Amino acid sequence: MTRTLILTRHAKSSWDNPGLGDHERPLNKRGRKSAPAIAAWLRQNGWLPDEILCSTSIRTRETWDRMGLQADKICFHSALYHADSEVMLRELSGATEPTVLMLGHNPGIADVADRLVRQPPDHIRFFDYPTCATTVMAFDENSWAEVKWRTGTVLGFTIPRDLIE
Repeated sequence: MTRTLILTRHAKSSWDNPGLGDHERPLNKRGRKSAPAIAAWLRQNGWLPDEILCSTSIRTRETWDRMGLQADKICFHSALYHADSEVMLRELSGATEPTVLMLGHNPGIADVADRLVRQPPDHIRFFDYPTCATTVMAFDENSWAEVKWRTGTVLGFTIPRDLIE
C-alpha cells in the first residue's frame, strides 16, 4: 500500500511581542495568508491528509487551523517542537493512516525532507525550506514504521511565494 507524507513547515510567525516565548509565538499577517494557500494547493492536487502529526507550538497549531483541512486523526506531539530529523522519523513511524501531514520547524523539517527523498525536487528553495514550504512524497512501504531514509518519491513541492502574488 502506498503511503503519502506531506511535510509542512509552520507559516511565518510574528515577532511583534518580544515578551512571548518561542513556543507561544502566533502567525503574522503573511503567515495567515500562506497556510490557506498551501491547503488550496494540496486540495487541487488531491493530497488530503488522514492523520496530522503537529508540533505543540502556537504557530504550528495556527498553521493547521488556518489550512482548514479535515483529518480523521489529529495528534499534537511535544516531541515535534524543534525536533531533529531522527525524532521526526521516529514520530512518523507511529502513524497509522495512509496519508500523513507532519507540521514542524526548521532545521528539522528541512533535514527530514532532504533525508527522506530519493531525489530532491528541482526547486531552489527546497534545501532552506522557508516558512510554509511543503513537500509531498510517496512511499511503497506497508506501514510508516518501515519507512527509511532515501525511499521517498517527491510528488510535489511548493512555497507560498509560488502561490501568492
